[in-house]
Formats: sequence, C-alpha cells, structure tokens
Amino acid sequence: MSKNITSIIDHTLLKADATLEQITVLAQEAIQYSFASVCVNPTWVKKAAELLKDAPEVKVCTVIGFPLGATTSEVKAFETTNAINNGADEVDMVINIGALKDKNYDLVLNDIKAVVNAAKDKALVKVIIETALLTEEEKVKVSELAVEAGADFVKTSTGFSTGGATAEDIALMRKTVGPDIGVKASGGVRGLEDAKAMVEAGATRIGASSGVSIAKGEKSDSDY
Repeated sequence: MSKNITSIIDHTLLKADATLEQITVLAQEAIQYSFASVCVNPTWVKKAAELLKDAPEVKVCTVIGFPLGATTSEVKAFETTNAINNGADEVDMVINIGALKDKNYDLVLNDIKAVVNAAKDKALVKVIIETALLTEEEKVKVSELAVEAGADFVKTSTGFSTGGATAEDIALMRKTVGPDIGVKASGGVRGLEDAKAMVEAGATRIGASSGVSIAKGEKSDSDY
C-alpha cells in the first residue's frame, strides 16, 4: 500500500442508489486507509460528518450542481451553504458547461465565484470542468477562470459523462493553473498504476470509488 497515494484519495460514492449501509462502509474504509476524504452526494453529508466525527483527519466532501452543472448560480451557492452547514469541508462544483461552449466567460466566472464566495473560509472549492466534453482551448480557458475565481482546485470529471481523467488532461491543467492550485483527477482511476500516472502528470488529489483497490495495489472495474 502506498501511504502517499491513500492520503490524497477522495473515497467516493455518488451513485443515486447509495444506501446508508454503503455510506457507513465508505466512512469506515476512509478511516481504515487514511483517505483524504469521503465524497458523497449532499443528502449524505450530515450522516458522513457524524460517522467521521472522531476522525477529523478525514474530510467530508460533497458535490454541487452535480452532475450536469446546469443549475443556476444562486442554486449552487445555496447548495454550498447548505452542505457546509451540514458538515461539508470540501465542495466539488460543476461548471456551466454550455456557457463555456458559448464563450460566455463572464457567466462561467461568476458561477464559480458564487460557490467560492459561499464557501469562503469554510470549505475548499474544487471546480469540475468535465474534460471529456471540452476542447483543449476550453480546458485551458476554464482552468484560468477557476484560478481567477479563487478556487482551490480544478478537477477533470464528474465520472458521469462520456469519459474520465487522462494523464494528458492533468498535465494540461497543471501547466495552466501553475504550482499553487490543486488538480484533481477523477473518473476511471481504477488502480494504483492509474493513480500513480495521474500524480506524475501533476495531480494532487484523486477522486475514486476504487480507493480500497488502489490502496491494496489491485485493479477495480469501477467507472468512477
């Protein structure tokens, strides 16, 4: 097991049919393997915080505007505030992808800012750009916007679109944001070798439902 890898994994369960039993196991595994966080849907934040109350080193991460990014900025801001009030330490928000495609950069920037402002001094903000749907130019532009908005991380994927993280995208995002912003690889990181490749490309956080497999040096068939 690679201690350095496990300490940067967001142990993730975002499926619609996730049960209390599964969320409980997720939290227990996060404690056992010293993962960075558990990443759950907003409805599970309060329970995850309760399950992790004696393990403050494991953070509670949730998702905002997930998985489409198509809710309004006001809704994303409210969702962020609600999640933080329920115990979230980190929020992963999905950009307005259509606005980016339309080159409506002010909307994209202000959409990210709405979440950053709602989370200010209370939670880390990771910006999911959904790389599988973007051109290289769009990946660069939205990464720049995330930095301008004051986000803490840029993140490749929701895991619910047409593709996940690639080492090439991680390298491009890292080159764009520079050394001081986090880069999170998510979607399709199924084993230790995948995780290592992402870190070598510049990732500082890994989002995966296969965290236990990664910790054990095994391969998972999970999509996220």
